[in-house]
Amino acid sequence: MAGTTVAAQTRQREYLEMAELHGSVSEPVLDTMNFLNEVTHRYPDAISFAPGRPYDGFFDTEQVFTHIRRYLDHLAEQGSSPADIRTALYQYGPTAGQIRQIIAESLRADEDTEVPAESIVVTVGAQEAMLLVLRALFAGPDDVLLVSSPCYVGITGAARLLDVAVCPVEEREDGFHAADLEAAVLAERARGRRPRAFYVVPDHSNPSGNTMGPKAREELLELAERHDFLVLEDSPYRQVSPGTPLPTLKSRDRARRVVHLGSYSKTVFPGARVGFVVADQRVRDATGGERLLADELAKIKSMVTVNTSSLSQAAVAGALLGARGRLSELNAEAAAYYGEAMREMLRRLDARLPAARREALGVRWNEPSGGFFLTMRVPFRVDNTVLTTSAQDFGVIWTPMAHFYPGAGGHHGIRLSISYLTPAEIDEGTARLARFIEAHSASHNASNVSHNASSASHDAPHNASHSASHSTSGSQ
Repeated sequence: MAGTTVAAQTRQREYLEMAELHGSVSEPVLDTMNFLNEVTHRYPDAISFAPGRPYDGFFDTEQVFTHIRRYLDHLAEQGSSPADIRTALYQYGPTAGQIRQIIAESLRADEDTEVPAESIVVTVGAQEAMLLVLRALFAGPDDVLLVSSPCYVGITGAARLLDVAVCPVEEREDGFHAADLEAAVLAERARGRRPRAFYVVPDHSNPSGNTMGPKAREELLELAERHDFLVLEDSPYRQVSPGTPLPTLKSRDRARRVVHLGSYSKTVFPGARVGFVVADQRVRDATGGERLLADELAKIKSMVTVNTSSLSQAAVAGALLGARGRLSELNAEAAAYYGEAMREMLRRLDARLPAARREALGVRWNEPSGGFFLTMRVPFRVDNTVLTTSAQDFGVIWTPMAHFYPGAGGHHGIRLSISYLTPAEIDEGTARLARFIEAHSASHNASNVSHNASSASHDAPHNASHSASHSTSGSQ
């Protein structure tokens, strides 16, 4: 009998209960990218406005070897011996990264940002940078992360993995407003919570495409200092957009309120998986000793990825050295390409859905000057089921904006990416998108008419009876 009980218990443990796993694995935000990839693979003939990846046409396999060779030559010129160079390429290397000085010089040359190399931690993409920063800054259940909403799912996903509370600060149609953030800060404090940091993509935001203006940037920095919170600045699209970008928040940060999250995925190549974080804030311990926040991030990294691939760092460093640190020069051709792609997208949308027609339908979109994304509002509710219909029946894929809202919202919005498409694909894709919108709007309107008619017919007898009852009661 006892053996049977043990055997039964063993059988019961042949699988894991979802309820026993961390709650983050059940979060829809963690399934967003998987679902989009699945739809893309299921409908390979559909034109996809979903991926925010760089255009492949700028990559040449030989460039990787050129970048690495340039970095190795640089090490030799700096006095490294052949043995030192071999170690730099083959071994783990310092946890905080071995190309920090090159990154610091690039920030000085391209972004007018003066930070010591030791304030930089080289990470496995910006995603690891987010994870490290959140783990370091958010110490207790009352610490809250404010995010500009809609926002990049990577930050909300990282927060969920770490059980960090998130408070969305809704963007208006024209983007971020400092007054809205201040109201959120005060509301969180009134609830007994501590607003620890505010995450924002100030340049050509993913997903909205909005860019924060000069006045709003200054107001944000002033607000962070006055209310004692940090700003997590994530800006991967500024150097792949046409024109002169506005100054980064970090370049105007006089009170060390900005933690800058960097990525080379869009500016060098995503396969390198190299990012960085600039964390020059001073941390004081119980004995009065001081260190940089970057030092604390490196400690955490040593227990996560140990170090960023030395080979990847070499490739990125070589690319930076070849451009004298100026990503703006390295990406001049790409920025022009993406700028023209965005303009072509806007021209094609305007041709497919002229002003009078889109006003009649209740459709509108913003007009970013750069970046990879724009957003469109449609008159019907969109979700993954509607997206599947669009891919299957109309051959066009997009991203529901609801995926980018930490709270409720975005149910009538779609994100459109222009980065991975040729002009011909944009032309055909917008034609398919317009057909989908026209058809789904007609179906939505017909459904509403039918529903209203059904409601009216259902209510008529009830209303008549209700009126008669009122009349009888009155006569008594």
